[in-house]
Amino acid sequence: MILVTGATGFIGRTLVRQLSTIGYPLRALIRPSPRTPRLPKGVPVEVAVVSLADKRGLRAALRDVDIIFHLASAENQGSRGSLLTTDIQGTENLIEAASDAGVDRIVYLSHIGAARASGYPAFKAKGIAEEHIRNGKVPYTILRSSLVYGPEDHFTNNLARLIRSSLGVFPIPAGGRTVVQPVWVEDIVTCMLWSLEKDDTINQVYELGGTEFFTLQQIIETIMEATRRNRYLIPLSPITLRAITVFLEGILPNFPISSFWLDYFAVNRTCAIDSMPRYFGLMPARFTYRLDYLLRKPWYQRAWNRVTESFASIRTR
Repeated sequence: MILVTGATGFIGRTLVRQLSTIGYPLRALIRPSPRTPRLPKGVPVEVAVVSLADKRGLRAALRDVDIIFHLASAENQGSRGSLLTTDIQGTENLIEAASDAGVDRIVYLSHIGAARASGYPAFKAKGIAEEHIRNGKVPYTILRSSLVYGPEDHFTNNLARLIRSSLGVFPIPAGGRTVVQPVWVEDIVTCMLWSLEKDDTINQVYELGGTEFFTLQQIIETIMEATRRNRYLIPLSPITLRAITVFLEGILPNFPISSFWLDYFAVNRTCAIDSMPRYFGLMPARFTYRLDYLLRKPWYQRAWNRVTESFASIRTR
């Protein structure tokens, strides 16, 4: 049995779909919420509704579990989430329960740049969570990734959404020369799965990224080209841009950018270009070749797709 935390997230849904095609028995750990969990449709998966703060509930959810894929994080919740509760204390509780349950391995998805000493909350939380995993009794594999992109991500889709809603201009951090290596979601999930097949990945940490380096400005220009929306880029100081983001995040509940998101571009998040081929024998997809999902379909086509999906869900009941 495989347990997936963060299964309703962008990467988690992709992982659950791939695991299902392989035929693994799955259990998704879902935090209590009044909303219906966004699990992939048509995928047979058990659901354990348990908070990472509930130690007793975690022990029950881990019954018969051999492997854990730990993806849960509060980053994408912005000001509504708590890195301390979810990423740090939640990981500590999960490792303790996994040790008691005799779990064979935990695969943890972290960030390039994760470190306890980091001055950025998201990277600091990931670094402390990594320490809990390394100091625990459960064999582990830690994959540190650069920015992950793909359909329904919180990276390219949110940028495209802001670009579409902007009126002729778009702000970017002034003087920003930090670079990242965007990595295709299917590639990072494939590496997570393949890590289970290699005994030499036990108790190892890997840094994985794409084959190209981009600054934030280059990424925005690429997205503008993919969405066919041209905007004039206005440089703002990082402090000003962060202040605006914090303000808008506080007054707009669905504002697509958070202060955590800005941290991703505060420091270089790169690794060796050949890291993925060298460790897992996989050549990463190129960023510019995988952005077709950003091109919005006409409203009538989107409406028709919703109708056909509704009929399909009714027929499968």
